[in-house]
Amino acid sequence: METVQRELAEALRALHTPADGRALVLPNAWDAASAALIAQAGARAIATTSAGVAWSAGRPDGHGLTRQEMADAVRRIADAVDVPVSADIEGGYGPGADDVAATVRAVIAAGAVGVNLEDSHAPGGPLHDVPAQAARVRSARSAAEEARLPGLWINARTDVFLFGIGAAEDRLDDVLSRAAAYAEAGADSLFVPGLLDLDTVAELVRRSPLPVNVMTGPGAPPVKAFEAVGVRRISVGTALAQAAYGVAQRAAAELLDAGSYGALADAVDFGTVNSAVTSAVASI
Repeated sequence: METVQRELAEALRALHTPADGRALVLPNAWDAASAALIAQAGARAIATTSAGVAWSAGRPDGHGLTRQEMADAVRRIADAVDVPVSADIEGGYGPGADDVAATVRAVIAAGAVGVNLEDSHAPGGPLHDVPAQAARVRSARSAAEEARLPGLWINARTDVFLFGIGAAEDRLDDVLSRAAAYAEAGADSLFVPGLLDLDTVAELVRRSPLPVNVMTGPGAPPVKAFEAVGVRRISVGTALAQAAYGVAQRAAAELLDAGSYGALADAVDFGTVNSAVTSAVASI
């Protein structure tokens, strides 16, 4: 099992530096079935969404799950696919470096070969200061090495733009300072949700010591536009989960109000979903 996991970690690493220049596009999954269907659609790796995972368990985002509950969800997702899985571990399920290490060990044991680690204390901020977050990143790297998965991909997320931290004119420099510290601490890439302006993204790509990950969705520039300015990784956060829940809400309202079924017309057929999870069970 360790050999397979190390191979998946190497595969995820290679996807961040492709010969063809394509960005790694990650439609985020929230349970085993969504992961299996995303993989069937052609995803080269799976990233989880902490919010989607929490919502599916009846909890809010923002450490609404315990570390073990989150790791259990990651295990179900990793068991459902044969591509690399990167786990959204939010802020590490605790403020300290030891908390981050415990979480990294838990998700590696669950089958993940990558993590997203946030620098915010909670949704909306504040953020950990740079030395504190660098220590947390360093602890994640050490935990991966101790767990015999030194190739774990650490996607260091900074919420400077997402939460509008500081003066607008200072945010890029703040992010770059964080990128330098996180890179020195052992991060592999820089995730900057909330930043969609292509000119600013291009400048960040030019000046960052780490490959850049952006979070996109409706209204954002297309994937090819981000690839053109050098973005190496593109994810959509909660967008797929929200779209799925939106269909459920609209279909229920239509059924209850009009007694019709139009919103269900484009549903994935039963056999496709059932076979996806059946294949996952058979591979365990």
